[in-house]
Amino acid sequence: MRMQDHTRMSRRSLFPVILICLTFGILMVGPAGAAEPVATLRMTDLSASPKAPAMPPVENKDLRRMRNYPEQPPTIPHKTRGYQIDLNGNKCLTCHSRKTAAEAQAPMVSVTHFMDGEGQVRAFVTGRRYFCNQCHVPQLETKPLIGNSFEDVESVVKRTRGKTGR
Repeated sequence: MRMQDHTRMSRRSLFPVILICLTFGILMVGPAGAAEPVATLRMTDLSASPKAPAMPPVENKDLRRMRNYPEQPPTIPHKTRGYQIDLNGNKCLTCHSRKTAAEAQAPMVSVTHFMDGEGQVRAFVTGRRYFCNQCHVPQLETKPLIGNSFEDVESVVKRTRGKTGR
């Protein structure tokens, strides 16, 4: 294929894309350019430089929370500020390793953390599960920014069974 043909083809294929974008833009703006305000959680004007809100304290209750779906990583029920979790060390494993979990009265890391990419169980936590704070997070003592109507599967099943009478 010659270079001229390639350029001509790409221009032809670009025309419908431009047409769709223009049509979508007109539909979004509406008649006479009157756009609806965008919903936002922002409390101040964008041009203002307000003081940052104080960070809420980390919840430190050492209570296990219910998980909302299978394979959900559990949240961390205690403070972790200052924990070293890098290539040189993992502070979490001082309590949650196989060796120390019983003595520390802490849950041992899941067996999935010992599996490599091929599913083989290894003697130590594998590199892909070594950095705990990639999946596990501590909770803050604060109110949610927005409402949440999440229902776990058991609640949905119970509610729907009540309607059908099964």
